[in-house]
Amino acid sequence: MPAASAAPLPQTQPGPAIPTPTAHFRHRDPTPTPAPFTLRDILLWCVLPVLIVLGLRLFVFGLYAIPSGSMENTIMPGDRVITTHLSPRPIALRRGDIIVFKDPANWLANEGATHNSDRLIKRLIGLPGDTVECAGGGAPIVINGVPIDESAYLKPGVEPSRSAFSVTVPAGRLFVLGDNRANSADSRAHTNDGAQGLVPVDDVEGVAFVRYWPFNRMGWLSAHHDVFRDVPTRAPTG
Repeated sequence: MPAASAAPLPQTQPGPAIPTPTAHFRHRDPTPTPAPFTLRDILLWCVLPVLIVLGLRLFVFGLYAIPSGSMENTIMPGDRVITTHLSPRPIALRRGDIIVFKDPANWLANEGATHNSDRLIKRLIGLPGDTVECAGGGAPIVINGVPIDESAYLKPGVEPSRSAFSVTVPAGRLFVLGDNRANSADSRAHTNDGAQGLVPVDDVEGVAFVRYWPFNRMGWLSAHHDVFRDVPTRAPTG
């Protein structure tokens, strides 16, 4: 007779897992300790900002006090302005720019300056190649045959020029006028200085773009480039 087979063992169902008891400990953050002020910190927080400010002051921006009333009412005597040294290079000068330049031929002697200075500030009217002229007696300034309307920046009640003149600007020179034409010893007043009252481009130190003092007059200085939008460009001849 066949051998008896073993009966299968009963299968048990797995029960729920019993969690392993663990101890619960309170987590404590480490207390931060102040780091010592190292040489690296001194360079990063003290020396570097000073170098950045000095670099900007020397190579990008200039600060100037206005010594006379030749640019009224755009700029008043005693106002302080910021210029950019990026003009005339690498940014080209444009008609209407308010430029600061070295005194080319003792112009300041006739400016009535309120304090010692060897810099002047005027509005750039004629670029190299331009012919700038005026018939005087209230007639408008004419550049390359195009009369311009300067009412946006001329001091109220002041004529474009009482005196007549006609100047062709050679290469490397600029023709400048003050916004207060009645009290500005500008290019018109120095036609006999050997350079026809023209400013060397190399003597330009920057273009003024903002007034920062006094606080109640703080604001941007407009170049009014739109005044000259119809003036054609002419290449200088010499």
